[in-house]
Amino acid sequence: MSPVNLKPFFYQGTESFEKDDITMATLVTRNRFKVLSRLASHYQGPISVAIHVNDDESKEEVLSELDTIYQSNPDMRKYVDIHLVLDNFDRQFNLWRNVAKFFSRTDYIMMLDVDFHLCTNFRQRIRSNPKIMEMLASGSTALVVPAFEYVVGDDGLDWHMFPTTKEAMLEEVNAGKLDMFHKSWLKGHGSTNYTKWYESLELYKVVDYNFSYEPYIIYKKDGSPWCDERFIGYGANKAACLYEIFLSGIDYWVLPNDFLIHQTHEYPEATRRKERQYNRKLYSNFREELCLRYARVFVATGEWDSPKADNLREECQKIRGFRSAMNIPAADAQ
Repeated sequence: MSPVNLKPFFYQGTESFEKDDITMATLVTRNRFKVLSRLASHYQGPISVAIHVNDDESKEEVLSELDTIYQSNPDMRKYVDIHLVLDNFDRQFNLWRNVAKFFSRTDYIMMLDVDFHLCTNFRQRIRSNPKIMEMLASGSTALVVPAFEYVVGDDGLDWHMFPTTKEAMLEEVNAGKLDMFHKSWLKGHGSTNYTKWYESLELYKVVDYNFSYEPYIIYKKDGSPWCDERFIGYGANKAACLYEIFLSGIDYWVLPNDFLIHQTHEYPEATRRKERQYNRKLYSNFREELCLRYARVFVATGEWDSPKADNLREECQKIRGFRSAMNIPAADAQ
């Protein structure tokens, strides 16, 4: 691949933000410009977005569309920083995530897919809670906002009809209208433990972690890992990013009253299938690499027996050959 032509702050929002605010860090392509504009008006807070544009004969037309939608919405001009990625390589999702994160102007970010509607005001709820803000500031906590989708896809087309309280959302769950996001792929969001969330009134820790887990999280920008850019295309790209965050010593805690709902759209399934096959193999090797890399770092820094290494010790013992490679007796692996 050739070098990326990156144009940071191609557009910069006029609003200033407090450092402890939460930036929506997301990525967008041409077919999601209107969804981004809607997010800006709904969130009315800091948004850092990497926008990929193919560097070909369509470029000027796409940039014109972007300019029109940016200039036509005062909330876009006020809240949204746009970082342009110009090249001819599609679906470099982790690179785009890193761009959005790097140029975020606040201490905390939310790794968000733009197709999700923010149903509750978790930004205000988090920032007004000193305990939760202290957890975020420590750099060892990432907050999970549970994700849902409508069972009948057409019900997810109009965000105006989405519930805005947990009570109203549970009514739709009990009516069989709403369910956890991608329930057919339980490993993707099952670690959130939706059964527990339905009844929970307090923040709770994710304890049944799975390496395919890919929640939507809020976490500290500085000191957290970057998404590995070897993952190109669909499949495992976000899971790999979240796996490294988890192994680095960051625990996942689930917010009890907040949630997202997916806004229905079509997926390019043929492309997704092919790319998933490749990324599945890459992810298997990547997990082994991460376990060895972080384990050696923790040993070298004297943190192997600290709580920071708990996630790694528990997760990486599932990797065949890990204990022998690290020369760690089986009894000491727990």
